[in-house]
Amino acid sequence: MENLQSLNPNRSQKALKVLKTIIIVFLLPWVYSFSLAFVNESQAVQRALFNSFVCGIISFLVIYLFIYSPSKVYQKGQKMTEATFRFISPLVKVAPFVMPIYSIIIFLLYALIFRFVHSQMIFKIFMFLIGFSIILHLVFSAKVLHSRKDDFLMINYLFSFIFIYLINVALLSLGFSIIFKAFSLNSFCQSSLEISSSIFSAVFNQLFTCPV
Repeated sequence: MENLQSLNPNRSQKALKVLKTIIIVFLLPWVYSFSLAFVNESQAVQRALFNSFVCGIISFLVIYLFIYSPSKVYQKGQKMTEATFRFISPLVKVAPFVMPIYSIIIFLLYALIFRFVHSQMIFKIFMFLIGFSIILHLVFSAKVLHSRKDDFLMINYLFSFIFIYLINVALLSLGFSIIFKAFSLNSFCQSSLEISSSIFSAVFNQLFTCPV
């Protein structure tokens, strides 16, 4: 009887890992389509501003890889997010990973300052900070998830991080659509759907269509 009880949890864990693996495979085309759709739609944004956004991403990676790991900055951001969602208990553990708190604050400040100040240099600084903060959030979220033990083949890590990445790109696209009239959230969503559909269609044809 004890052996049967010990086998059931193992079987359920294996079944859950298989299910997560299937979901990961299903979501991979969406990772590609979200990324490509965001880059394509960002072409409508003023080149100098988008370049500042990219510079923010590159600057963080250089600092993180060669100079300093700003883990304390990330941890403070997590605490701020936990404090924000402390009244909604189901979100307390999830929100710090899903919500890029610094990027959200910078977007809100950008939208507020834009009403009173129209300075290209200030806008470039904000775009730099948005790029810096979003990649900071993604890198350290990945690092925290990756450090967890007992994750065979990193299935739990990939499963969690893919969702975090997709949500962050969606939030980034929402923020861009708010501050830039040229960036269309509808176009981003439609393009993502079209790219993913084409990938699924191509895979389906390769697997199930018999050559004539």
